[in-house]
Amino acid sequence: MNLFELLYILEQNEIHMARLLILLRSFGGKWGKKSINGLTKLVKLDFLLRYPNYLEKSLEVINVSPKKMKIKAYEKKGVESKMVRFRYGPWDPRYRHFINLLVAKGLTNIDIKGRTIYINLTDKGIEQADKLIEIDAFKDITLRTEILKEYFDRSGTYLKDFIYQNFPEITTLSLWEAIEP
Repeated sequence: MNLFELLYILEQNEIHMARLLILLRSFGGKWGKKSINGLTKLVKLDFLLRYPNYLEKSLEVINVSPKKMKIKAYEKKGVESKMVRFRYGPWDPRYRHFINLLVAKGLTNIDIKGRTIYINLTDKGIEQADKLIEIDAFKDITLRTEILKEYFDRSGTYLKDFIYQNFPEITTLSLWEAIEP
């Protein structure tokens, strides 16, 4: 791997971590300390965030106008990073890596109770997320995390079932096959 390939990989990790920080901030409540309960919930919310066309369709399913999403034409055909079909729905095999990096940087905490991972922001994470939210390039992501919080703050199991029920094309993919926008 050359230097440019390494820098590209690092840059990709940073954009994913920034998006996850904004998502955690939106779900963190007024003080930012509430957690997202479960990796499945985080992943399914992030799926809808990364694929705005699926979020748009999800809003239509629950009879909410997707107009406030302000989705752009180019977003319907592209995604900054592919997710794959996993046994429990859309998945990016790097989630555990992203979360570990966020913990190592002191931006998130995790607490494991039974089989559930509770993920929340630290004070430093809240501060960084609030800075990201102010950047114009993250305005659409921020808006969409607020939409997710308002309409899809449900359990990971509910979100998994919702995605499989309303997007059966995902279930026809082979395991580890890339999900297209």
